[in-house]
Order: sequence, then C-alpha cells, then structure tokens
Amino acid sequence: MNELQTKAIADWIIAIENDKVIYKQLKNGTRKEKLSDPEEQVRLERFLKLTSIYQYEPKYIGLEVEMPKRIPNQFADLVVYTTDGSVYFVIEFKKANITDNEFEQAVKQGIGNGRVLGAKYYGAIAGQTTRFFEQWKDDKSDDAFYTIPVKYGKPEERTFIKGGTTDLEPVQMDTLETALSKAHQTIWRGGKRNPAEAFGEVAKIIFIKVADEKTTGDKETGTPYEFQRKRNESADKLQARIKALYAKEKQKDKQVFDEEIKLDKLELAAVVEHLQRFNFNKTDLDIKGEAFQKFLGNFFKGDFWAYFTPNTITKFCVSLFAPDMEKTDKVLDPACGSGGFLLKALDAMREKADKVHTDKNSRQNFDYWHSFAEKYLYGIEINEAIARVSKMNMILHDDGHTNVICCDALENLSDIQNINRGFETQSFDYIFANPPFGAVVKKTEREYLGDFELGRNGNKERPAQKTEILFIERFWQFLKPNGKIAVVLPDGILTNSSLQYVREWMLEHFKLLGVISLPQDAFRYYGAGVKSSVVVMQKWGKEKEADYNIFMATAEKIWIDATGRKCEDELPAIAEEFRRFLANPAVFH
Repeated sequence: MNELQTKAIADWIIAIENDKVIYKQLKNGTRKEKLSDPEEQVRLERFLKLTSIYQYEPKYIGLEVEMPKRIPNQFADLVVYTTDGSVYFVIEFKKANITDNEFEQAVKQGIGNGRVLGAKYYGAIAGQTTRFFEQWKDDKSDDAFYTIPVKYGKPEERTFIKGGTTDLEPVQMDTLETALSKAHQTIWRGGKRNPAEAFGEVAKIIFIKVADEKTTGDKETGTPYEFQRKRNESADKLQARIKALYAKEKQKDKQVFDEEIKLDKLELAAVVEHLQRFNFNKTDLDIKGEAFQKFLGNFFKGDFWAYFTPNTITKFCVSLFAPDMEKTDKVLDPACGSGGFLLKALDAMREKADKVHTDKNSRQNFDYWHSFAEKYLYGIEINEAIARVSKMNMILHDDGHTNVICCDALENLSDIQNINRGFETQSFDYIFANPPFGAVVKKTEREYLGDFELGRNGNKERPAQKTEILFIERFWQFLKPNGKIAVVLPDGILTNSSLQYVREWMLEHFKLLGVISLPQDAFRYYGAGVKSSVVVMQKWGKEKEADYNIFMATAEKIWIDATGRKCEDELPAIAEEFRRFLANPAVFH
C-alpha cells in the first residue's frame, strides 16, 4: 500500500475491503469496485493523485457517470466537475498493457464521452500512457497534452518539470516491464523489423531518455525535461526535436551509436508517450536489471540466448570475491554478452561505496563507484548487436559502458589493444566470464590459432580447438600474477580423458581454488543444456604451492528451473562458505 493510498484511507476518501475498493464522498455517491480488475487499478492510482497531488475534492468527482443521449446507455469512467457543476474533465481508463491501436480506440472513446458531456478537457489513460485534448480542438493526436492540470488550471506546455510536482518518478517492476513492452510492440511492428534492428531503435530512445534525465537542469529545479511531448506538439516537430537531442548526445558519446534514428514520426511519438513519465536513473537497480533482462527476451531468442547468463549465476560469481574487490581493481569479462557480470561487479562497488560514504547522494559516494565504472570495468563482445545491448545495459545502470568494445576476444592482442589501450596483458585483477561453449576455431579460418599454447600440440599447430579452451589461455594472458577468475566452463573440460592436457595446462598456470557444480538445467531455460560448473582459479605468482586445499560444492537449485519458474537458490549459501574457505582453507581440510 503506497503513501497516497494510506492517506486516502485515513481521510475517509476510500476504503479497501478484501477485493473491493470503496470510493467515498463522490459527487454521484459511494461506489464499490473490484480491485483485481486491471482497469480499476489504473483508475484508483489516478484518482488518488487527483485528490492529493492535483488538489481536486472527491465531492466534485464522479465515477461511472451515465451518458445522456446515448443508446444503449454508456458510462464515463471518471468525470471531474467544476464547483458550479459544469463538466471539467472526462477520462477513459484502460489496463496498462494494451496495444497502440487499443489505446487509440480508448482515446476516441474518451473524446466522444467528453463531447457528449460538454467537458472542457477529455482523453484516456492506459497505465502510465496518457493523452488528453481541449474542447475547442479536434481529435487529431497532434493537438494533445499529457497530464491533468492542477486544481482547474491550464495545461502546461511542458508536463514534466525537474523538481516540480510533475517531476519524473521512479517505477516499480511491473510498471517498467509494461512500459518497455509497449515500446517493444510499437517498434517491433509485429515482426516487420528484425530483432536486432528493433532493439537498436529502442536502445537509441532509452539512450536519449537516460541522458536527458541526467543533464536536465543539472542541480537546479524548475527546468522542463526535453524527452517529452509538448502540449499540442506535432509528430513532425517532436521527431525533429528528439533527433536533434540524439545527435547532440551521440556526438558526446560516439562509442554507442554510429547511425541515425530510423523510426518514423508516429512510431517515435508513441514510444515517447510510453516512456516520458518515468525516471530511469532513479529507479532501483535490481528493478531495472530484471526488467531489462525480460525486455531483451522479447527481442533476442533462440541462438541469441547464448549471450545471456542468468542473473543468479553472474551475481554468484562476483560475490565470491566482492568483499575483497577495491575501487582500483581492474575487472574484465572478455565474452561479456549483455553485460551481466560487469553489472554485478558495478553493483558490488556501489554497495561498497555506500559503506565507505554512507550519504548515497554525496559526491564522494558517486565518485567512488563511478570512477571504477569509467576506468576499471572492461568488456569484450564479438557480436555487434549484443555489444550494443551490453553498453545500453551499463548506461541504464548508471554507466560503465566506456570500456566495452566489439571484437573477437581471441584475436591478436595488439589488435584488441589498438581499439582500447586498457586491454593490456597481465593488467586485470579479476575476470568473470561465461565463454561461448561448443564453437570450434579452425586453423584454416583463424590465423591466430597457432598463437595459443592450447592451439598447438607441442610444436605442431592443431587443426582446430574449442573456443572455451582458448578462452582459458586468454584469461591467463589478461590476468595479473595472483589475479583471480570465476568462470563458467563445460564439465567436459573437467572430466573428459581426451582433455587431460587442458587440465594439466590449467594446473600449471593457475591455482585451482574451487569448483562449484551447477545443475544440469542451469541454462536450459536459455536454450542450452550443457552440464557446466563455476571454476574458480588464481593465476600463479612467483611461487607455486605443491599441496593445497580445493573448495568443492554442488548446487542442485539456482533460483530458476528449466521452465523459467522460480525455485530455491542455493548459490548465496555456497558463496558464503567459499569466502570462509578463502579466509582459512585449513578448516576445510
């Protein structure tokens, strides 16, 4: 129950009884409605804002108001009256997750009801998407505004003002998921755009939105946000303004996008209307992370799932070393996919910043984790579309995309360093990764195969080698002496007799700290069924130990099963035990 609802109950404006919401003090008497109805949930949320933020008294509000001169009888969902009894505002409500076409029908219904009642203003609300019109305007979508005026005032040219009563709000999981889903529907166009192209377009819009939230007004209040549709702004003018904003931000950050927005004016206008009300930057990181992961699932399915590691596994791997990570430790994922490991490393540093500088809004807190994100967080992704996913994921989580590059992480090291000098050998403190399984690098296709010790058999170059095996050597090349890794590897590397030479190479170059066996279906929901384990190792320094203990554990459940349903997660408890092991390995002998 939110603050507005609690206050409304205390003021005897509403009551909640089981599955019913009771509206009191209305102009047309008390009404009892079904709270589980999705449309009722939208109406209740707006009613609470009307009677608090927008300062309208319940006695001047009517619900389910019968339309005169209509056969059969129809009803307006909500009517706001003036103090002299004339109709001021008529609103039609729809559930949050309707399509663009369904919303257009709802708008027309609101317009029709408003005109019959002689209202000054009328329109529709579907979740957080709104559109309203003035009585003297026709029903063209260009002549619209997007929020209800405060206490019989005039609609503002710009709805959303930084620091004002209509400032952007952080959102909850279901609201954000619905908004992103609507944006997806608008841009995907029922499959007329391919997934990569569609995601590229929505990523550009989110890029502009996040940048606008950060730059608007800086620390000042009273500055309108640019990412919104102005009152009576045509789709043409909105398109030109948003494209200019994009060009400005693109010039500042050339790493993310190198092409123009391809959406037509009506698509762009619809997406802006879906997203303009939310504050992405103020929304909780976990909410953004999970919502964005589900959102990506709408675009990237089948083979693309190979680029996504379940959150429970990325969080587990990072948590093994998180307490020891410092803000100047370099962290790398050379097969970063959508950026899950990098995000968890960033989250870990933000948590540490909160402990060191308890004021989360202080400059010291921000500099602590942001410097880490900007200078010490690195990722490589071979697929251009997925590399953009990773960068956008990082931007949504308050940056860290600067050192995410698109290339083959197994290429010649000098070629990688020509893209970004930060990818120096023996320079990384931690590596977290889930390298691609099963693909084969052939001598005839990749000249670099012979550059790897594991790409040769003695002095003779192998005809082919699996990518995950070459990645093990690349991890070693990037790590500092005594640097640590937590990576997902197929169990075949750990058990197949034909790969004994790989295990011997690993033990020669790394101290094996632990092996945590994952369940058979750990990746099945993501389209992969290879049995795998998290392998934790430390690159040998100047001296090697001949005899040492190794942590071993088996996880039977990891939060999500093969069908995608939630279940118990044993990984946090295993991580805690592993950290105890690191502190005193002898206890586990």
